Amino acid sequence: MAREYPSRVLRVDLSDRTVSSEPVPETWLERYIGGKGLGARYLYADLEPGTDPLSPENVLAFVVGPVSGLTPGEPRYAAITKSPLTGTFLDSYSGGEFAGRLAGSLEDHLAVLVTGQADEPVVLSVADGEATIEPADDLRGTDAAETCAAFPDAGVACIGPAGEHEVQYATIAADGGDHHAGRGGAGAVMGSKNLKAVVARGEAPTGLEDLRERYERRFAESEDGRWQSASGTLETIDVANAVGVLPTRGWQHSRFDGADDLGIEAVRERASGRERPDDAVPGGFRVETGAGESVPRGATPIVLGAGLAIDDFDAVATLGAVCDRLGVDVISAGNAVAWAVRASQADLLERDLSFGDEDAANDVIREIASRKTPLGDALADGIDAAAAEFGGEDLVPTVKGMDYSSYDPRGAETMALAYATSDRGACHRRARPVESEAVGRAWPDDRARVAAVAGEQNRRAVLWSLIADDFLEDALSHDLGAEWLAAVGREVDRTDLATVGERIWTLVRLFNVREGFSREDDALPDALLESRGDADGGSGAAGDGGNANGDGLDPERFDALLERYYRYRGWNEEGRPTLETVRRLDLREVVDDSTPIPETGGTGARAESEPSPEVSDDD
Repeated sequence: MAREYPSRVLRVDLSDRTVSSEPVPETWLERYIGGKGLGARYLYADLEPGTDPLSPENVLAFVVGPVSGLTPGEPRYAAITKSPLTGTFLDSYSGGEFAGRLAGSLEDHLAVLVTGQADEPVVLSVADGEATIEPADDLRGTDAAETCAAFPDAGVACIGPAGEHEVQYATIAADGGDHHAGRGGAGAVMGSKNLKAVVARGEAPTGLEDLRERYERRFAESEDGRWQSASGTLETIDVANAVGVLPTRGWQHSRFDGADDLGIEAVRERASGRERPDDAVPGGFRVETGAGESVPRGATPIVLGAGLAIDDFDAVATLGAVCDRLGVDVISAGNAVAWAVRASQADLLERDLSFGDEDAANDVIREIASRKTPLGDALADGIDAAAAEFGGEDLVPTVKGMDYSSYDPRGAETMALAYATSDRGACHRRARPVESEAVGRAWPDDRARVAAVAGEQNRRAVLWSLIADDFLEDALSHDLGAEWLAAVGREVDRTDLATVGERIWTLVRLFNVREGFSREDDALPDALLESRGDADGGSGAAGDGGNANGDGLDPERFDALLERYYRYRGWNEEGRPTLETVRRLDLREVVDDSTPIPETGGTGARAESEPSPEVSDDD
């Protein structure tokens, strides 16, 4: 049966090995719901400014939403912490069996908040609304698949060797490495705490079957539903290549001649089936690789294929499986290797690396996960850290220390704004205007462009607080999940939920401002000021060359968009939410003396005399 609205959190201190349960303040449930929102509220309250992300004082929260496990598609959970890679707020999401079983195991709790540091590897076991800390020294050094296999009757989220070595983009892997809370290094925080795994021993919640079936039909009729049923995310490379936004050869080109060998048709030829073949929201394709069975996602062929100029699907899938088992983010690992190749070609490294060499890529990824070589150790701290040591700051674009992901914004300028203002660094999931802009959608003016970015950011902030399958966005956007919340006992309308989304986005910005982030950190990377070639010459060494087109982004044009975005948000010229905005969103009692709040600044969306981004259905 469906559970009642959860209203408690578990606190775990690994240093003194204590576990306690406490109620969530009612106003927090009203204003932040669960998932991203509730995690942000606890992180802001519990962390002192300047806390070292890899210190015992950092909080690592495993958070679900009030409808986790009940909505169609994959159940999901959020790993929320302060990022070791970026120093920002971090929320990373993962689906699969573990997420559903965690929601069931927590019962009337929405989160497990982990602090402290164990003196040896431990496992956190969750069942019946309680948690226990168990020794796990025998799991030291095991990869994600091996660790999950040690608990065959439970859902498992764990770290692999990359997390144990505190690689700053290590993931938290679940379900044998099929799913990852990936970007930003939550796995490194887990490793710093000597927490090898979280084991959920309950069953996923059930109930609301009639509502679920209705939304399954709605999803099936949506554009996302048709796309997901046909190809999952693996068709992304085909689309990006067709419209010229595919980052190729370390961001030097916009198209890849070998894309057809990596796209959806290649996957279908090799797949043994779908991850969830009978689910109304089908899972990804399973393929056999040289490193074991894997479920490659859309980023795999983009960053490990086109990004490294490798056009052999089996080689790319194997590299993805290696990342999955080691517990390292596929996007950051691929970009790190691409940076190393470009640095080698620029004579910045005492090492000969080239594009198209899957064996060398495999070696570098393993060196990153183990930190056993100087190059691997430097890259384990991120591209910016490696560039600070070796040079090559303008080779691969980053924002707030996080490397860019799946789309090159030089083919869609509004996407550059989305990357720059993303709360956790260069993330394409917060807003993806590229999907409209690159195929010719014409926004009437810059205010509409800004509204599109801010609106999508707000909308996803509230949906990620419910924590439903990402692919349900089309099905849920009409009321932002109000019907689902009503079904579990909380009546709220779409307009109120729209404000919740804006409030959560602003609270996270306040967290980052308190950590010292400002307009300088929303800057356009130098790498995107350079031109890039429209097409790539193929795989391997052939085709290496300069950028053919003068299509780098215009910094003045970008600055104008950024300034308008700040005004639209009600932030000042430094990107700080103003006192008026803070009051309007009921955040005045939240902020502390360490958070700079300007009296005046941006005008806010309502003062711009245009539809507020969080209530418009057309953005």
